[in-house]
Order: sequence, then C-alpha cells, then structure tokens
Amino acid sequence: MEEDQMTENTFHFNIEEELKKLPGRPGVYIMHDEHDDIIYVGKAISLKNRVRQYFQSSRNKSAKILQMVERIRRFEYIVTDSELEALVLECNLIKEHRPKYNTMLKDDKTYPFIKVTLGEEYPRVLFSRTMKKDKSRYFDPYTSAGAVKDTIDLIKKLYKIRSCNKTFPRDIGKERPCLYYHIGQCNAPCQGNFTKEQYRESVAQAVDFLAGNHAPVVKMLEEKMNQASEEMEFEKAIEYRDLIRSIHQVSERQKITNEDGEDKDVIALAVDDADDTVANADAVVQVFFIRGGKMIGREHFFLRVALQDTKSVILNSFVKQYYAGTPFVPKELMLETDIEEHELVEAWLTEKRGQKVYLRIPKKGTKEKLVEMARENAAIVLRQDRERIKREEGRTIGAVHEIEDLIGVDRAMRMEAYDISNISGFESVGSMIVYEKGKPKRSDYRKFKIKSVQGPDDYASMEEVLTRRFSHGLKERCELDEKGMGYEMGSFSRFPDLILMDGGRGQVNVALRVLDKLGIAIPVCGMVKDDFHRTRGLYYNNVEVPIDPRSEGFKLITRIQDEAHRFAIEYHRSLRSKGQVHSILDDIEGIGPTRRKALMRTFKSLEAIRDASFEELANAESMNARSAQQVYDFFHTENGKGKAPEVTEE
Repeated sequence: MEEDQMTENTFHFNIEEELKKLPGRPGVYIMHDEHDDIIYVGKAISLKNRVRQYFQSSRNKSAKILQMVERIRRFEYIVTDSELEALVLECNLIKEHRPKYNTMLKDDKTYPFIKVTLGEEYPRVLFSRTMKKDKSRYFDPYTSAGAVKDTIDLIKKLYKIRSCNKTFPRDIGKERPCLYYHIGQCNAPCQGNFTKEQYRESVAQAVDFLAGNHAPVVKMLEEKMNQASEEMEFEKAIEYRDLIRSIHQVSERQKITNEDGEDKDVIALAVDDADDTVANADAVVQVFFIRGGKMIGREHFFLRVALQDTKSVILNSFVKQYYAGTPFVPKELMLETDIEEHELVEAWLTEKRGQKVYLRIPKKGTKEKLVEMARENAAIVLRQDRERIKREEGRTIGAVHEIEDLIGVDRAMRMEAYDISNISGFESVGSMIVYEKGKPKRSDYRKFKIKSVQGPDDYASMEEVLTRRFSHGLKERCELDEKGMGYEMGSFSRFPDLILMDGGRGQVNVALRVLDKLGIAIPVCGMVKDDFHRTRGLYYNNVEVPIDPRSEGFKLITRIQDEAHRFAIEYHRSLRSKGQVHSILDDIEGIGPTRRKALMRTFKSLEAIRDASFEELANAESMNARSAQQVYDFFHTENGKGKAPEVTEE
C-alpha cells in the first residue's frame, strides 16, 4: 500500500463535528497527519476561533498553510489558563516534536530566566539565559527579555536588592553608593547600612514573591496607597498603584515550565460522577509529561471503573499498570489525590528507576495549578471525546487482545514486524517496525542494509537482518547488566512479545531458526497474503489461522503489514535520493571515495572484494595494511570489529 493510503489512529475523526466541540479558551492545538505524526503546533487566545480558521475558505491563506490543511486528519488541544502559558507550551512542544510546518519556530533560542545568586553572601537578582547547576535559584522562564527586565525592576522597587558586581564584604565602604540607592531601588549594602542577615531577609521575601506568593505584597501596597490617598499624597498613591499593576502583570504564572529542571509526570482523573465514589462510570486519566523542567506532551487513557471504586483506588490501579509497562519512570509523580499503597508503590518505582522516586500530592502553588490543569483537560476529554476514545481503544488495545486470543499467546503488547525489499534485484534492504499497545512506535523503527547476500534472496536476507538485530540486542543486554541498568535503556535490548513476519511458513521458519540458534524464545507469527496481495490470515505453530476481515485485529495486522512495507519503500527512496545504492563500501570506516573507486577498479565487483584475502586487499591500488584490515573485518567479522552492524535509525 502506498504511503498516502496509511491512516493510523485517524479513523472516524470527523473534523466538522470536532470543530463544534472546541472551547473558547486559551490553549495549544496540535495537528496530526494520516500517519498520526505531528505536523503543526500552534497557540490561541480562543481555541474555538483559531482552529476553525484553518478549515474556512479564504483567499488570504499562504501556500504553506493550504498545503498543511490538506494533510490534517485530526487535531487535539490542551487548554491552559492564559495565552502566556499557551505560548510557553507551544514552544516546548515545537522543540520536542519539530513539526514540519512550524518552520519559523525551528530554532534553539533559549528563554530568559531570573537568577537569584543565593550562593553569594549578598545575593543579586540577575537576567540569565542559561540555567546551571549551581547554588543560584532560577525562575520561570519568561517569554521575553522585556518581561524579565520589568520583573527585575519591580523587585528592585519592592525589596531594594542590589544588582552590582561588587564583592561583599570585601568592597563595603570603598566607594560611594550608586544611582540605584539615590532613586530608592537599592538598600546600599556597599555602605554597611544593613547587616547580612537583614539583607538576606529582603532576598528571602523577593524569592517568595518570584515563587508566586504575591498576596502579602499586594495587600501591603494597597494599604499604603489608600493611606497616601487619604493624606492627599497623590503622587505616592499613584506610585503604589503602578506597583500593584506591575505585580498583576508578572503574576501570571507559567505552570508549563518548572525552574528545578526535573522530570515529572502529572496525573489527574476525571470521572462521570463528581463524587469521590463512582459506580459503573467512564473515567479518563490525563498524564502531562515534563522532561528537563519543560512540559513536552500529554497522553490520556480511557477507563471503565468498577463498582464503588474511589478516585484513590482508580489512580492506584492506573499508576501500577501504566508504569509496569513503560520503560521510563520520572523522578516525581504529581497526583491529584493520594493513593492507597503510597509507600509500596513509591518503593516499587524507586527500584524500577534505580533512583529515588517521589509521589507528591500538591496542595498549593504552581504545582497544584498544574495538576488542576491536567484534571480540567481530562474532564474535557471525557466530556467531548468519550466515544472516539472508546473506538480508538478498540482499534489499538482491543485489537491486540483479539490477536492474543486468536493465536493463544499471553501478551502481544510489543510487536516487531519485518520486511525485505529489493532495488531492481541489486541491493536488498530490511525494515523493522515496532507497534506498542496497537500503535506505531516510530522511535524504535530500524533500517538494515543487506551486506552478506547477493541478489534478491529474501530468506537469506531476512536471516541476516534477524541475526544482526537479536545478536546486537543480546550484546546490549550484557552491557546493561554489567552497568546494573534495565533493558529499556538500550535501543536493541528491548525484545518484542511477538514477531510478525511478512510472509507464511518460509519466513516464519527462518525467524524460528535464528531465535533457536541464539537461544531466544519469542513467538513468531506469519502475516499471510492471498493471490491479490491482500492480508488473508496468520500462520502460527504450523497452522494458518483465518481472521475475520471485519475485526479490529484483522485491521491492525493489515496496518502493521502495510507499514513494514511502506517503511522499506521509504528507505529505498532515501537511498536513491542520496545516490547511495551503488555500494555498501560507503559504510566502511576509513574507506573514502578514492579507495572505494580503486577497489572497484581492482576487483570489479563487491562479491570479489568480499572474497578477497587480506594480502590481496593490502596489495590493491591505494590500499595499505590498515585500510585492508578495515575492509576485511567489515566483511568477515560479525559486527565489523565489534561495532554495531549497518543499522540506520529513522
């Protein structure tokens, strides 16, 4: 099937109907194409108004936008509390996913921070574009340099913190106070007017303010403003009024990014019934992923909760099931409510991660607001997307369970499928695709150039691909075991629950032979096609198992089979576009164009080079002992001097 026929996770998404459900709230919208890849991320003051504009006829749309809209198959959105939060989240998502049509935002410009140098005896409040692991404390980041400078000016006016480069106490009393002292924006610690303890108390208040505790300052300024007004000191009253306005401008907290730079998952739940006790109800768990202090994405999960389950019970069950199957465990889980087995689950996650994991239930501040945002988005998903999520679950997890029941295996949550393709019968390539929980996991896809097989021999090519894939996986597992790390940390060490071969008995037997040789036990299933190249059934345990073509399991097998073929064809195209199909000599380290051409002149063919002895290679034109050894090792050792075989990540 051609690429434009692939439609993964986009079935039944009625754009016109979904546009009607958009809220008139600020947030971020995410556009997906037919492969469910993210192609555009944008922000909006009103999601309803902004997203609708893309699908309305207009002559003012640029060619790029028109092209993008033609490729949109579904969209999703995340509601935020302000346009400012939406802007920060938009930038985080663009940097994480690099969408095709966000060309103007593909830069690595850093956000400005406010830095409080707590490691100094007399700390300063400074502008910074980098966050270092020092004794300083960093705030936000802000969306513009102007916002940082305005906030620093406000801090100076409120708390009179210094910003000079003098070293205290060494420089106390050496010079006259600067201009900031005379305009009332510095307490002049350079003159010894305050003790270190008094100065640091002002710094502590400034840090508290930057952390979001604005109420005491606002209350104090309002009292002073009212008093000045009563005493007819209107200039002072106006000054206090302006300070209050400045505070309101900087108090719009950016929950999307945390200054600690840690990895967190934020987990919240929405259920049909607002009470803590629900019965026979639908529920949605929303998970926000924060990596390196920045929110980079989210996922939601549809649940059917049991009779009398409380939110605590539901979250307890979800956390155990979700993190049992995911390779990465963050340092902190932020939950909306405590779970029953708090200490036990915390200890289990700590052991799984290899470092301390904390379960937190925020009660105030920006973390609590972030949990509230996750809960609000979960409620929106539950309210508007319930039926679509059910269908999606049926197409993914439900389809996986159908396949498990059909062939009688306990688990098939991670499936790997393989395909071999030839380019005009000259060079073969192999593709490996991965589906987890019924969805493609493209980060784990792999491509193989065939180097030991001449001509279009699919069985021999498949044997090479599988041998290289699982040999490398076993080697990686040994290395991870020596380091005391889990297999999920490697790129090849994670083995599938089920292997799917593009073919019947012949391809299955090749896979079983390779696995038996390596001492690996993984179920292998063939995806059988009929005479018209359409999926017909599965070949498992020497029996062809028919599949109901109307079932979700059948549709998932068809998508996997087509995706494996598409991925191989895509690899062919990239090779042709780069002019790389002429020789696998390109992959030998240290063999450049001159030696490559000389080898072909001397030996006339790749097969002759492969069969040449070390002495013959060393005596060839432009060759020496070292380069001859590199060529010989490439063709005669398993991985070319122990290096990874020719595998190219997508």
